[in-house]
Amino acid sequence: MEKTDTKPSAHLKNKHTDDLIDHYWGSISYVSSLIKASEIKAGLILSFYGILLNFVYQNIGLVLDHFDSNTIIYILLTIWFSCAVVSIYYSIRCFMPRIESKYDRNIFFFGDVITKFGDIKEFSRTFFSISIDEDQLFDQLGQQIFINAKIADLKFRNVQKALKFLAIQFVLLLVIVLYYVLVTFI
Repeated sequence: MEKTDTKPSAHLKNKHTDDLIDHYWGSISYVSSLIKASEIKAGLILSFYGILLNFVYQNIGLVLDHFDSNTIIYILLTIWFSCAVVSIYYSIRCFMPRIESKYDRNIFFFGDVITKFGDIKEFSRTFFSISIDEDQLFDQLGQQIFINAKIADLKFRNVQKALKFLAIQFVLLLVIVLYYVLVTFI
């Protein structure tokens, strides 16, 4: 009896290809959801500032009238407002797109799809050829996971800075309220 060589087809090198593809796409989906979560948090911070600054704007006259020439309250309010500006800056910065162009072209990055693969027909051919070559496909997916994770990390750092300055504001607001109570009632 003769043994016949049965070679797997080139695009099915790994018997767990479907699981790997699901794993890679799941990772991309997870990191993309982190990006969305950071933007939601930044949006909530900005919404909070909209309410807070409206309240301050409507009531700042009462406080300033009571402390006509009190330097301490002006310093505290200036620091408080400066923290608000910095926190708002980092919240807005979370929404600013950061497109990295120093990486290899990638069939899953929208900017590269339009600019680095020629016309629609050339992109379609390249997309197909990469899709049937597991090594290239997983390399492209892995690169996209890395780039998305880098974007998520930067966005969460901005949110963390915004929250840090928001916390400093709460402490300053407490100090301002305590100072107001001490000066007014004692």
